[in-house]
Amino acid sequence: MTCFIHESAYIDEGAKIGSGTKIWHYSHVMSTAEIGQDCNLGQNVFVGADVKIGNHVKIQNNVSVYQGVVLEDYVFCGPSMVFTNVKTPRAAYPRKQSEDQHQTRVEYGASIGANATIVCGIRIGKWASIAAGAVVTKNVPAYALVVGVPAVQVDWTCECGLRLQFEDRRSKCSSCGKLYQTDDGKIIRIVE
Repeated sequence: MTCFIHESAYIDEGAKIGSGTKIWHYSHVMSTAEIGQDCNLGQNVFVGADVKIGNHVKIQNNVSVYQGVVLEDYVFCGPSMVFTNVKTPRAAYPRKQSEDQHQTRVEYGASIGANATIVCGIRIGKWASIAAGAVVTKNVPAYALVVGVPAVQVDWTCECGLRLQFEDRRSKCSSCGKLYQTDDGKIIRIVE
């Protein structure tokens, strides 16, 4: 299977795009970017130099994935969410790429809601959920649900995306039945 690239998209020579990936209208992928298999990049998506995107990633319309961002497998980026790529931007004092950029990593299965902002240098844990419009300024634990400006954790979520209800530090998802346990402020999925 090959990838699909809309005729209005621009893919720089050297970009690596996996089988089954679809890249839609007016998107641009730079030459040293790597995109995995079976991804879907919506309209007007920009993928910067050296960006690494895993398999089965969905990036909705109007998202720029700048240099320094790593998206692991099954990450979801909602419409018009924002990754920043410089900690202290100044037009009058441009920084060298290595001076002020910090890696941002979005781990396996995490979801970022529409219009959320992710400040560079952040790690978003696996299966975490970032609410629409949230501004994430610090690391987010695995399975955490964060909301607000600045974003704060308000709950835990299942891998299927629903909030978990805990009793005696244990929870069974009401939708998919997966089991979890809290331990020292973290959540662990129990596999039986």
